[in-house]
Amino acid sequence: MLPILALAIAMVAGANPLEPGDHKRTLNSGGIKRAYIVHVPAGIDTTRPAPVVLALHGAAMDGRMMVWFSGLNKKADEAKFIAVYPSGTGIGPLMAWNSGGLSGPLAAGKPDDVAFISALLDDLEKLVRVDSKRVYACGLSNGGMMCYRLASELSPRIAAIAPVAGTVSIEECRPSRPVPVIHFHGTGDTIVPFEIKKGKGPPFIRLKGAEESVKLWAGLNGCKETRGPESLIQPPDDLAVTRETWTGGKNGSEVVLVTIRDGGHTWPGQKPPVGFIGKSTKKFSANDLMWEFFERHPMR
Repeated sequence: MLPILALAIAMVAGANPLEPGDHKRTLNSGGIKRAYIVHVPAGIDTTRPAPVVLALHGAAMDGRMMVWFSGLNKKADEAKFIAVYPSGTGIGPLMAWNSGGLSGPLAAGKPDDVAFISALLDDLEKLVRVDSKRVYACGLSNGGMMCYRLASELSPRIAAIAPVAGTVSIEECRPSRPVPVIHFHGTGDTIVPFEIKKGKGPPFIRLKGAEESVKLWAGLNGCKETRGPESLIQPPDDLAVTRETWTGGKNGSEVVLVTIRDGGHTWPGQKPPVGFIGKSTKKFSANDLMWEFFERHPMR
């Protein structure tokens, strides 16, 4: 599609094309006014469709908080992808995602966040040139759980995912296509533990552990081989970081587990805003590794 034609379509749709910078957007989904932030990097080639990375915040956060918590805008500027920060639902900035795993009264009346993300992508496509084969999702904690839900229920539109400190919480995973996964998790995480044992983990939600989540997804993708764990960084330079990879999946898919020894409920490479969530790596960047992974896995 020629740039002029894309601009004309955006104008007909009643929207102004987005210039480089940060933009706040709202839309109606399921009768609820929803919001998201779009970061368009300076110097992006507007004549070509751009990749998009959805960054989903954790519980008791919103899209604005996810911008500084993840530090993803810096990587977006370097790699020239569009970073999008949706907000869940809740009161003020204390928002959350309907990522599954709840039961009883806690599950009642929850919004359809899969439908919201689908509507967001429709809205975004009116404003910027989106490469539909390179739409990715990453997320922290509850946002990481939502990444797994999107991979299961919106797999025709999500090329690959990168959950950080968030595991599978839905009852059943039924992706219509293999979705590559790179999962980051600290063994010292006390909020969403690396391993879910009886009596451990959040009491109000059913979760799988980190290894259980990635092995489940490796099976869904049809991965046949395992490589690692291989060391990515070791003390005293930083916290010990290892990578285990399940390869040979359908359509070239793979699943990766990046384990941060003694790492907390944090975003690797970013300074924790508060001490009680635990330690983070300083020299190892989740943003760098996840983007490298995303580049290898456009939708096939």
